[in-house]
Amino acid sequence: DSLPLRYFNIKAPFGALFLYLCFAVMQKQFPIGVFDSGYGGLTILKEFVARMPEYDFIYLGDNARAPYGNRSFETVYEYTLECVQQLFDMGCRLVILACNTASAKALRTIQQHDLPAIDSQRRVLGVIRPTSEVVGRLTATNQVGIFATSGTVNSGSYEIELEKFFPHIKVFQEACPMWVPMVEYNEFDKPGADYFIQQHINRLLNKSDEIDTIILGCTHYPLLLPKIKQYLPPHIKVIAQGEIVTDSLMDYLQRHPEMDNMCSKNKSLSFFTTDSTAIFDEHAAIFFGQEVHSVHIHI
Repeated sequence: DSLPLRYFNIKAPFGALFLYLCFAVMQKQFPIGVFDSGYGGLTILKEFVARMPEYDFIYLGDNARAPYGNRSFETVYEYTLECVQQLFDMGCRLVILACNTASAKALRTIQQHDLPAIDSQRRVLGVIRPTSEVVGRLTATNQVGIFATSGTVNSGSYEIELEKFFPHIKVFQEACPMWVPMVEYNEFDKPGADYFIQQHINRLLNKSDEIDTIILGCTHYPLLLPKIKQYLPPHIKVIAQGEIVTDSLMDYLQRHPEMDNMCSKNKSLSFFTTDSTAIFDEHAAIFFGQEVHSVHIHI
């Protein structure tokens, strides 16, 4: 897939996307953009593709500047806006921030401040609100735990969203700074991961013995789910975001047929990374569950 196209001095995957976008613009239909700072958003995209296979998706990972978890609000907002604009430039009218940190630190500002200036017809959606909307029907004790990155925990975004929908629910958060590196370095199923998983589970459950539902507030964490369940009491439910966010996106498109009509449906899937494509492809296959071929893009 590195052969040059006849009329474009671009490598074939990017050239094919270019031709496809030209056709899409003529048809006034566009792919859905999916953004994450790294690889975790691929667990969301995997669910999108499984349940919405007819839609076209472009995935962009800002791997060169990842992780976002410990960066300031200002930096995460700046990086996220740049990547959203890149996806807009690639033809997307709808972009999903498949990243809890970006959703926590950048989404609201982009929605309220930037989109009206860029294009009031475009939309950017996140993963925190959809997850928060379903928690109330899952907990019996009204005490919910959250595992997340330091950035997501410090933002208080889950507490804010849950307060809107379920003010009676008590929220207990636990930042897990080692969990993302464990996953990205392919150590998530190794014995060394057990210590860090058990440590954070114990810390969270020590905050309340009535927690009966836990949100995995990072899209990397589903890969740790088998080990997390190993150390959790069996009565505690664990919520991974892929299925929930997909339900939310499908519902959104059903409620907004004008946006759904703008979404192209050719079963196309493209991957872009701001870092090495070889490294991205190797790691992405773990998250996406199948072989991935990416194209490098500079932002």
